Amino acid sequence: MTQADDTPRKGPLSGIQVLDFSRILSGPYASMVLADLGADVIKIEPLGRGDETRGFPPHQGPLSHYYIALNRSKKSVALDLKSPEGLQIARQLAAQSDILLENFRPGVMDRLGLGYDTLKTENPGLIYTSISGFGADSPLGEKPAFDIVAQALSGVMSVNREPGQPPNRLGLPLGDMAGSIFSLFGLLAALHERNVTGEGQHVEVAMLDSLIAMQGYLSQIYFLTGQSPEPVGTRHPSIVPYGAFPTSDGHVIVACLTERFWHNFARCLGQEELIEDPRFAAYEARLANRDALEPLIAARMTQDDTAYWLDRLAEFDVPSAPILSIGEALTQPHVAARSMLDQVSHPVAGEMTLVRSPIRFDGQGAAPARAPSLLGEQTEEVLSERLRMSAEEIAALRALGVLAGT
Repeated sequence: MTQADDTPRKGPLSGIQVLDFSRILSGPYASMVLADLGADVIKIEPLGRGDETRGFPPHQGPLSHYYIALNRSKKSVALDLKSPEGLQIARQLAAQSDILLENFRPGVMDRLGLGYDTLKTENPGLIYTSISGFGADSPLGEKPAFDIVAQALSGVMSVNREPGQPPNRLGLPLGDMAGSIFSLFGLLAALHERNVTGEGQHVEVAMLDSLIAMQGYLSQIYFLTGQSPEPVGTRHPSIVPYGAFPTSDGHVIVACLTERFWHNFARCLGQEELIEDPRFAAYEARLANRDALEPLIAARMTQDDTAYWLDRLAEFDVPSAPILSIGEALTQPHVAARSMLDQVSHPVAGEMTLVRSPIRFDGQGAAPARAPSLLGEQTEEVLSERLRMSAEEIAALRALGVLAGT
């Protein structure tokens, strides 16, 4: 759970200032990645409740599991953006920032007085990043969007099921995550361009666009055939054998993406004759005869247990895996060997375990994470250090109800 090298690294985005107005998931995940990469992230939260996810159970002390998962290594400033004084503080911070993140519905930041056209006059180099469900120019632009809405409209739910079963959402919140990941691509590219031109720009990403962009070969199946791909469960729409196969006590994943792996698998099964069988000798033939091949595989594999098949598949170099629970996945040897978990201490919530960034530079991962902040925990620190406010000025703003009390 520790770094491979105990020497802390600042990260490639050290010195980059990020102002984060986002909440829930799509924006906070992006700003957390920026913090992992060394950026200084200030998270602006509303007074009283803060980011809505602070209230999602279960909790560790005062911190929600959801908030913990998406908000490590950030500074929290609790601010009333609807007050003139709060708005002025936000604009002053934006004027000093390299990147701004927001994921409100289109138009909300403009109505607050924090839209791109307003802020770029004070900071022409600002990379202003907006994540929304559909984008301002979409006919769905005003529709509220959460992960499951984007998944439903993207088509992904239609194929994420076994044949004949009801549609199902992906276990991962990929609608949110896709928007977050593409926003990172965009804002980092814009940051690179700013290093050349000195000019910032408005980066816009829609969750629905992002999921559609990730369909890959599923879109091409439709374009080539005119037919939407049908649900195949764990199976692949065009590669056979591929998916979960039954054993005597469970299931094992097998993925024969190339002819070499198919040949290895047939030998692993002790059914080498399948390689020369004209029904199964090539990709197209196996796909056409899937209903004949898969029962032959299942009949053989159900004769032995999962442990037997995992060993034998490894011996024959067949891509394969057990199907792990989340707990089993987090405690498998790979996670420890790759130092994918961090132990951090929170002054109120106590010791907590966090998943680390997967990105390495010269063999080193990100600097050790800092525990997620309490609501408004760094308000005074940020106003004092970034805006050079005196203790008296901060106390006056707190008395006006612009800032959270401590």
